Amino acid sequence: MTDAFTAKRYRSERLFRGLGAAALAVSVVFLVYLVVDIAIKAWPSFFESTVTLQANIDPTRVDKANVAKGDFSGLLKDAIRAEFPGVTERAEKKKVAALLSIGAADDLRYQIISHPSSIGTTITTEALLNDGADLYLKGNVGGSGLGEQEQGYLNALRDKGLIKSHFATRFFTSGDSREPELSGLRGAITGSLLTLLMTLSLSVPLGIAAAVYLEEFAPKNRWTELIEVNINNLAAVPSIIFGLLGLAVFINFFGLPRSAPLVGGLVLALLVLPTIIIASRAALNAVPPSIKEAALGVGASHQQAVFHHVLPLALPGILTGTILGVARALGETAPLLMIGMVAFIVDIPKGFTEAATVLPVQIYLWSDLPEVAFQSRTAAAIIVLLVILFGFNAIAIYLRKRFERRW
Repeated sequence: MTDAFTAKRYRSERLFRGLGAAALAVSVVFLVYLVVDIAIKAWPSFFESTVTLQANIDPTRVDKANVAKGDFSGLLKDAIRAEFPGVTERAEKKKVAALLSIGAADDLRYQIISHPSSIGTTITTEALLNDGADLYLKGNVGGSGLGEQEQGYLNALRDKGLIKSHFATRFFTSGDSREPELSGLRGAITGSLLTLLMTLSLSVPLGIAAAVYLEEFAPKNRWTELIEVNINNLAAVPSIIFGLLGLAVFINFFGLPRSAPLVGGLVLALLVLPTIIIASRAALNAVPPSIKEAALGVGASHQQAVFHHVLPLALPGILTGTILGVARALGETAPLLMIGMVAFIVDIPKGFTEAATVLPVQIYLWSDLPEVAFQSRTAAAIIVLLVILFGFNAIAIYLRKRFERRW
């Protein structure tokens, strides 16, 4: 009887372990599939296509006294048309010139401004192609929207060895744009950093101070119990509620600027403050009472025991909870949409009160655009956001391992 009962218990244990392993395997498969699918879709956005052209910098069209006003768009159109001397009809010439991105002229302008001695000579330049040509060259024929003639022109340029693929540095150095090949994440990354800096500067000192007071100094009565219950409840409030609060208080009441990192940081600080308080209290509570008792036993005051002994030992846990809270704030979209950070921002923000956007909102904006090329841009922005989030989590793990104490 005992052997049968033991065998049944072991079978139940093996079944439980098997179900647990199966659940873990399914989760890993779905996670890997998701990441791989996003990475495959994002990969084309990290590269851009250019065509090598011989551009004649005609001094009658580019004035040395005012280089920035030169007709660089016309020079590039003439250069790419020169590669097809057999194309004489006006409509076909337009199709050839339309393969170039509108940003190619700006690239040439900056090149000539940096080297004004090139005026009056013929230079070799690499002109950026538009999103349709770029998609076609990357194998997405259906999504390129190009006709057979445009495809033939691109094939001819490729056969001549004039088409090149480069790492798209402008994806990380440019702001947003309506043209997929010109759009970048620098504005969103800068806005995210400014917003997180504001969030950290407000939530960390307030959260740690509140946690220390509630855990070590506050009297245990109904009021502190009510505060603790409300803090725990605030940690579970949907994030969009904090966005509504920020819209009503910071923008409508105080008149702070919309779509600014200042307001975004205030809203996200309110969002992560309960999380930081809870994590900090847990870290303080994890310090053995004997540490504080020993400090008090040798004559230290209560305040000295807390700030000289308990708080330093709890700091690793506090930092870990803080970084995880900030990582959550980095991935939030809903509260920032409520305060206007969904605006189309081209310029790179230079301060906390200038209009800005953040990475999650940029992903939301690109995902809603009809151009096929923005699908890859959206996936690439997701990869960048995931890398940053993984970085924050890696920092949290390092801090926990680096300063962890075993009692």
